[in-house]
Amino acid sequence: MPRLRGILFDKDGTLLDYDATWNPAYAEAAREVAGGDAALALRLLVETGWDAVAARARPGSLLAAATNDEIGAAWGALLPAARQRPDMGAWLDRIFMTVTARTAVALVDLPVLFAGLRRRGLALGLATNDSQGGARASLAAFGVVGDLDFLAGFDSGHGGKPDPGMVFAFCRRIDAQPSEIAVVGDNIHDLEMGRSAGAGLVVGVLSGNGTAADLDSHADHLIGGVGDLADLLDRLEGRHENVT
Repeated sequence: MPRLRGILFDKDGTLLDYDATWNPAYAEAAREVAGGDAALALRLLVETGWDAVAARARPGSLLAAATNDEIGAAWGALLPAARQRPDMGAWLDRIFMTVTARTAVALVDLPVLFAGLRRRGLALGLATNDSQGGARASLAAFGVVGDLDFLAGFDSGHGGKPDPGMVFAFCRRIDAQPSEIAVVGDNIHDLEMGRSAGAGLVVGVLSGNGTAADLDSHADHLIGGVGDLADLLDRLEGRHENVT
């Protein structure tokens, strides 16, 4: 493994519980956009990846992986003319930000996770296809925004996933090369972002929307969740005898 200088995390499904945080936000946004028409709200969700039986977004779907602007464009195309509006992406962002600020659930004790990684001398970043404001709002309750050396959303000027722009921007921020960065995420888009940027380590977590079958061919390593990251780094750095 290359010497790592930083870790760039995805947010939802990686640091935050994806279903608990986002299912209420999707439901509320669809109801509002549909003007209270329950059938239309369900259609908006299903057409963009909602699995009505499992009551969650399908892996790799627009809901699971796209930016707010992309979801807004898809929903706008399904609306009657009377419900169309030019600021659909911004409208969704406001709804999502409001809801996820109160529904966000952390998958681990984030201050403890970040403190442990910082003791290793690692810089920490976050890259999300949520908006930058949405990311700050959903992380605010956990008191860790100030622990991040870098935080970017799709609207931060570096592009969205799976493009590599957010990795490159993180590298510029901490004066590192992509080969010195680990990218950690639960979705194929996260891992493709790391691969296309030339990240030194690409780690898939099984705590979110992606399955092992989805992620295996895109990741250097799969772990159950970010709580297992320190152990993985120990093994890769040869701190354990049973290195694989």
